[in-house]
Amino acid sequence: MELRNATALVTGANRGLGAEFVRQLIERGAAKVYAATRRPETIAGGDTRIVPTYLDITNDATVVDLAGTATDVDLVINNAGVATMQNLVSGDLDAIRLELATHFWGTLSVTRAFAPILARNGGGAILNVLSIGSFQVFPGNGAYAAAKAAEWQLTNSTRLELAGQGTQVLGLHLSATDTDMLDGIDMPKNNPADVIRQALDGLEFGLDEVLADAETRAVKALLAQPPGAMYSGVEQ
Repeated sequence: MELRNATALVTGANRGLGAEFVRQLIERGAAKVYAATRRPETIAGGDTRIVPTYLDITNDATVVDLAGTATDVDLVINNAGVATMQNLVSGDLDAIRLELATHFWGTLSVTRAFAPILARNGGGAILNVLSIGSFQVFPGNGAYAAAKAAEWQLTNSTRLELAGQGTQVLGLHLSATDTDMLDGIDMPKNNPADVIRQALDGLEFGLDEVLADAETRAVKALLAQPPGAMYSGVEQ
C-alpha cells in the first residue's frame, strides 16, 4: 500500500488512535482523509485534505450513505471502538451487545460496503485496529475481548476473501495505549504515535499483522500453549 497520494477513510477519527492515524497519514502525503466520526464537528479544520465526515458504524444506513459518496477511497482504517468493561456472565447484556455491534458487526459493515470500492480503485488496503484482547481476556473485560477475538477472525477471513481483488488486510494488535479510552488509569501505556507509525509502516511493507509492543508479542506466543500458561498469573 502506497500512502503517498492515497485516499483514506479513518473511522473513530476524532480522538485517540483515530486522530493520530489522520495526522500521520497527512504527514506521509495522503491526498485525502475522510475523518469519520459520530461527531464530525470535533474534527479540527484548516487542512483541506481532511474531510470531516459523519459515520456511525453501528448504523448500516450511515455506512451505505458514506460508501455512496466516498467512492475514491483506496485505504480503509477500521478504528472506531468502545470499551464497556463488562464481564460476560454478570455484565449488562446491552453493553455486551454494543461491544459486538461495534467491533464485529460495525467493522464488517464498513468492510462489506467499501470492498467493492477498493476493488474498483485497484485493490488498496484495509487496516483493522485489534488488541491484545484478541488473544487474552482479563476479568472485567470479557465483552471487549470476545468482540476483539471475533474481529480478529473477521480480519483473517476477509484477508482470504479479498486477496483475489488485490486488497491487503492488516490486523494491528496492541496492549494498553495512552488514549482517552484509558484516561485516568495508572499503568504502563504505549505512545499512540509509535503504535500508528508501526501500523502505517506495516501497510507500506505489505504485512498482514503488526504486534505493536512486547506484551502483545509475548501473549500471542502463548496461544499454542495450554490455557494455564496464559492465565496462571491472572487474578480471579
